[in-house]
Amino acid sequence: MLTYTPVSEAGGVGKTTTAATLAVSHARAGHDVLAIDMDTQNGSLTYFFGPDYDRGNPKIDNLVRHLVGRPKGNFQNLTHEVEHGVDLIPSHNMLEDLHEFLLNEKNQAEKLGESYSMYHQLHRVLREANVRDHYDVVIVDSAGKAGPILYNALVAVRNVVIPFEATAKGQESIEGLDDLVDGLEENIGVDVGVLAVVPIGYKDTRDQREILADLRNSGFPVPIVIGERGSLMEGSWKQQCSPYTYVEEHRNRKREYELDTLDQFDELARHLERDAGLKTPEVTV
Repeated sequence: MLTYTPVSEAGGVGKTTTAATLAVSHARAGHDVLAIDMDTQNGSLTYFFGPDYDRGNPKIDNLVRHLVGRPKGNFQNLTHEVEHGVDLIPSHNMLEDLHEFLLNEKNQAEKLGESYSMYHQLHRVLREANVRDHYDVVIVDSAGKAGPILYNALVAVRNVVIPFEATAKGQESIEGLDDLVDGLEENIGVDVGVLAVVPIGYKDTRDQREILADLRNSGFPVPIVIGERGSLMEGSWKQQCSPYTYVEEHRNRKREYELDTLDQFDELARHLERDAGLKTPEVTV
């Protein structure tokens, strides 16, 4: 089983776009994919794929209710089938108060003499739902900053993919992520692996070549490098679909560099699948 969350402390580097594109690539290859949106921002996977869902309705069942042990239904009923058969668990506004909800649960447990980990609740929910029996790939799109949302995601999936801006700012975010992961491992005892670093918006300048060389020399896996593709990504957001569907259905003229970009995301998806021991398909549909 392949599980990961795209993580970056720097904003605007394509974390959610990376999650959505890889989810669809895995699904197009024939894998059963669960994408979980734990991002509190409106510009998240839920908006990207556009299911008919009211994230502000407090009465409907949602992931937060399951995390705090107050579900209104089965876990399977949380999912919405979106593009290419990807199952999406949408974000909900209750996520903004998740820290308070989990803290209340922790206080109640301690009063009863029970142990309670605020950061293991997504892991518990996925285990109790036997997600491993139903899906080949689980991707969690979480909040970028440190806190219970990100920590729950990391404890559940144990792996990260890092969209990376090849600038001095981006280099600082890598160092900050190292500190974040080290702190999580130290405080909770969970090993978190870096599956891939993905430079995005790469223009092949001298400074960027030096940063990329430093990145590779530091031991981070860098399977692919994505060039500047602002038009493709913005078009995908506007049409609320993956870059695959955008190119196939919303472009009058195929652009070779965009097709190359889709091939690169497929290459990255196959790399991640091989690392997890998933059977790599011979043909991507």
